[in-house]
Amino acid sequence: MKDKIEKALENVRPALQADGGDIQLVSVEPDGTVKVRLLGACGGCPMSQMTMTQGVERAIKNAVPEVKKVIAV
Repeated sequence: MKDKIEKALENVRPALQADGGDIQLVSVEPDGTVKVRLLGACGGCPMSQMTMTQGVERAIKNAVPEVKKVIAV
């Protein structure tokens, strides 16, 4: 499951890097929660919550339906 999540993040990463940011997979919990860390400009961006729900979470859940939620840590 972790490999599929990493692959989904690779699809999102170029858009984040274009804005001076990046994303890192922190952990995959047994309950289906995925923890990620927004890096660079994305870490303090006021739009980061929308980026998480509309971009990152959607991409991960589409690639890995077992994922229940994605949170930024």
